[in-house]
Amino acid sequence: MGTYLWSRIAVTVPVLVLVSALVFFIMNLLPGDPAVLILQGQSASSPEQVERLRKELRLDDPVYTRYGRFVAGAVQGDLGTSVQFKRPVIDIILERLPSTLQLTGAAMVFAVVIGFSMGVIAAVKQNTWVDTAAMIFSVLGLTMPIFYIGLLLILVFVVQLGWFPVVGGSAWQRLILPAVTLGFVSSGIIARLVRASLLEILRQDFVTTARAKGLVSWVVLWRHAIRNTLIPIVTMLGLQVGGMLSGSVITETVFNRPGVGRLAVEAIMWKDFPLAQGTILFTAAIYVMINLLVDISYVWLDPRIRYG
Repeated sequence: MGTYLWSRIAVTVPVLVLVSALVFFIMNLLPGDPAVLILQGQSASSPEQVERLRKELRLDDPVYTRYGRFVAGAVQGDLGTSVQFKRPVIDIILERLPSTLQLTGAAMVFAVVIGFSMGVIAAVKQNTWVDTAAMIFSVLGLTMPIFYIGLLLILVFVVQLGWFPVVGGSAWQRLILPAVTLGFVSSGIIARLVRASLLEILRQDFVTTARAKGLVSWVVLWRHAIRNTLIPIVTMLGLQVGGMLSGSVITETVFNRPGVGRLAVEAIMWKDFPLAQGTILFTAAIYVMINLLVDISYVWLDPRIRYG
C-alpha cells in the first residue's frame, strides 16, 4: 500500500506541472500585449502606464523565465498578485473557496442520494414502469445543459411558485437551487452506472448462492450485491467532483454566488491574468488530489486488492 501511495503521488507531480504549463502558456499566447489588454478601456491609459504595468508584471522577461518564476511561486503557495484587487491571488481564492466547497458538497449529496436510489430501484424493478421512469430521468440529466436547468429552476420555483426569494434569504435557501442544478447531471450519470453495475452483479453465482441459503432479499442486495458495485461507482464519483468544479463556473454565474468558479470568469473578463492562472491551477490541483484519494480508497472498498 505504501509503495502504491508514493507511486500515485509521484504521478500527480508531472500532471500538475503539465497543467501549470498549459494554463500559463495559453494565457500568454493570447493575442495582444497583456498590459494593453489589462488597461484597455481606461481613458487615462498612456504608453507610460502600459510600460509601467509591463515592468510591474515583469513581462519584459523571457517567457521561460516567467514560467519558471510562476512554478517556483506556486510550489510555495504564491500564485502571484491580482492586478484588479492588488492582493495575493491565493488569499482571494481562499476567500471564495468555502462557497464553492459548500455548493459542490451539497450538489454531490443530492447526486449520490437521488442517483444511487434511482439506480438501485431501477435494477430491482428491471423492465417495469419504475425502471423506465428512472432511465428517462437519467437521460434528462445527461442531455440538459447546466445553465438551462438553472434558469428553468429559477423560473419555476422563484418566479412562478415563489418558494425561494429573488434576493436575500437564508443560507440554505440560497444553496438549494444551485445544488440541485449542479447535481442534476451527475445524478443521471450515477443512476445509469448503478443500474448497469447492479444488474451485472445480481446475475453472478455468489448472489444466487446467497439467495439459495435463504437470506432475505434486502440482505442479499445490500450486503452482497451493492458492496461489489462500489469501486466503479466511487471512480465515477471522483470524476463527477471534477465535473462539478468545472460546472460551478456556470452555476455560480447563473445564481450570482461568490465562488471560485465565478471568480475565474470575472478574472478573464477583467483580463486579470495572474488571477485567472492561479484560479485555474488551484482548481486543477484540487481535482488531481480528489482522484488520488479515489485511487487510495479502492483497497478499503475491496480487501482483495493488494498494491505492491
